[in-house]
Amino acid sequence: MQGARRYGLLSDGGVRLELTPSTGSPLAIDVSESTEMRIQRLISENPVIIFSRSSCCMCHVMRRLLAAIGVHPTVIELDEEEIDALPAGQDGEEGGDGGGGGGSGGAPALFIGGTRIGGWESLVALHLSGHLVPKLVEVGALRDMVL
Repeated sequence: MQGARRYGLLSDGGVRLELTPSTGSPLAIDVSESTEMRIQRLISENPVIIFSRSSCCMCHVMRRLLAAIGVHPTVIELDEEEIDALPAGQDGEEGGDGGGGGGSGGAPALFIGGTRIGGWESLVALHLSGHLVPKLVEVGALRDMVL
């Protein structure tokens, strides 16, 4: 993050901010941190996180499914060159969905509790198998509901 050094009102009603690097905030981004390190840090700091390309429709659908069960994931949009820095899933696979579901392109990529789940198809499979909600409860992203 950067700190606001000064600001001023613009004629169109907007605000102009001049930003200066800051390390005093817990949200500060270390510019010397590599893309891989930043992605790993974000994965470890967020129980449910989706890495996506800009304007990814599958990411939107994934967010809607998770929101329907009461989870609001952190969503990070990556530049094309940053997508290659996403860690592979178990056994070195990249999500295996294809068709925009987080397969060979690497995004969208859903991580729950630090583990790569994959893309849209993997999320739906986890949900339909009945394992999604228990996994979300396990990582603290969803409260255990007693019925």
